[in-house]
Amino acid sequence: MHIHIINPNTTASMTQAIHRAAEQQAANGTRVSASQPESGPVSIESHFDEVVSAVGVAEEVLKGEREGGIDAYIVACFGDPGLLSARELTRAPVIGIAEAAFHLATLISTRFSIVTTLGRTGIIAEHLLEQYGFRHHCRRIRAAEIPVLDLEHDPDAAFKRIVAECCRARDEDDIGAIVLGCGGMAGLTQEISREVGIPVVEGVSAALKLAESLVGLGLHTSKHGDLDYPRPKPFTGKFAALSNLQPPRQ
Repeated sequence: MHIHIINPNTTASMTQAIHRAAEQQAANGTRVSASQPESGPVSIESHFDEVVSAVGVAEEVLKGEREGGIDAYIVACFGDPGLLSARELTRAPVIGIAEAAFHLATLISTRFSIVTTLGRTGIIAEHLLEQYGFRHHCRRIRAAEIPVLDLEHDPDAAFKRIVAECCRARDEDDIGAIVLGCGGMAGLTQEISREVGIPVVEGVSAALKLAESLVGLGLHTSKHGDLDYPRPKPFTGKFAALSNLQPPRQ
């Protein structure tokens, strides 16, 4: 089984960290690969960043489909940018890390809180909770108020602020679990859980395990309805290379 992780931002060191964290959780026989778009934001911290990065996600899926051999994709940004459009481009399962984390958190607790990076990105998480039907499970969205790239540039300080916010969530929110709201937090789950003392769900690992399950069950993205392949049509300007896309041969 081959699962490919797409980091929607263009920071290669973060892609490598996400890749390492996923490999540690992969089952025997699961190959994990990872990539990021050639163009786009170095981190994703706004609606605008998400829109631009969604194009890169689609391009990475198209590249994977051309090369072949990929059984599932993971979109490793907590905003799940371009998730539905990515699903249109392949029969393989495509899992967003926010949706995956929400699902797993509700299997181990009746209520959870999200601890993310910046307060402004909490609005994006609110939209996803509504979209996915998990709003009533989430007690609160909290922010450690750290830029995403501080997870790389100042990891010790970032870790302390994340743990402090997780502890406040544990003590104040009447919850049973915490969801980490950033792909860059991959690999911190066990350390944070030890510090906080309640289950901590991180989306990259959650998505990996869901992807393995879907592939193992032989389930694929439905092509009946709105997730069917996009209708071929001309694109102009910088998107001309996306003109007249054809579904891959089965």
